[in-house]
Amino acid sequence: MLASRALVPGVLVAGLAVAGCSGPGTGSDASSTATARASGSSSGTAQPPAATSATAGGPSATPSARSVVDKLLVVVVENHSLAQMQAAMPYTSGLARQYGYATHYTATRHPSLPNYLAMVSGSTHGVADDAAPAAHAVPGPTVFGAALAKGRTAAVYVDGMATPCELASAGDYAVKHNPWPYFVDERAQCARHNLPLAAFDTAVRTGTLPNAGMLLPDLCHDAHNCPLATADSWFAARMKDIQAGPDWRSGRLAVVLTADEDDHSAGNVVLTVVAHPSLRGVVVTTPLTHYSLTRLYAEVTGTAPLGYAASAPSMVKAFGLRVR
Repeated sequence: MLASRALVPGVLVAGLAVAGCSGPGTGSDASSTATARASGSSSGTAQPPAATSATAGGPSATPSARSVVDKLLVVVVENHSLAQMQAAMPYTSGLARQYGYATHYTATRHPSLPNYLAMVSGSTHGVADDAAPAAHAVPGPTVFGAALAKGRTAAVYVDGMATPCELASAGDYAVKHNPWPYFVDERAQCARHNLPLAAFDTAVRTGTLPNAGMLLPDLCHDAHNCPLATADSWFAARMKDIQAGPDWRSGRLAVVLTADEDDHSAGNVVLTVVAHPSLRGVVVTTPLTHYSLTRLYAEVTGTAPLGYAASAPSMVKAFGLRVR
């Protein structure tokens, strides 16, 4: 999680809809009004219970001087729509109601890998399958490399991965859900900062979560091979530790939970929740995409937005967050 302008620490769970692989999703960059109950998506997915009314530029809980976000942690689950996640992830849905969520957050395309590449680099790089890094030597920077170049910190914590920056899937570890190993120009950085899950527990406990961070569950814990309830319980356990840790309690950390894509049932709209002590029931109706998430990394770390993130709607504006 990176810092530049400070972001209000919180948890974001994103609902995604289809966008073209060659460019960002449509939607104005201007903040939308966050309403008490969001309007239904074009796919007719259900919405969470009514939330406190607030405008995107001024959520009901005004960020305090201490609520400046300079750390961002993104958590990604697999292959479920907004409505499916709301129905089968009660803990996550509760965070959405308590803090904030987006009603029109769309994934980039199908299948999984292009969406992960888009999140961390602002482009799918023309990838349209889930092949391993041996088949896709992706050039250019990631949000993690950009953060490190700026003097910030970056780390990706990967459930089920035995050694740093593994290039091949094994057991419940799927490299297609771990984007950093695909970027050949940053392999050395990946080897140092793309880490097995045990490193996450230490960082949470010691208050050393990075400015640009990502937490990637394994194939069961991300609901790819197991029920959404399993993913919900796994995320709840991680969040309990996070909320007891120094980074969250200091108000520096924002957490984002989203899905890479839906299951082809709902126009690629997925649930996106933003939770932070300064947010109270914020509902954002502005169309957002994975490129908005790429831009959020840049806004938190004070780096230039990569690729299509430069023109993507801002999550900082949409949720009324504060960054350095």
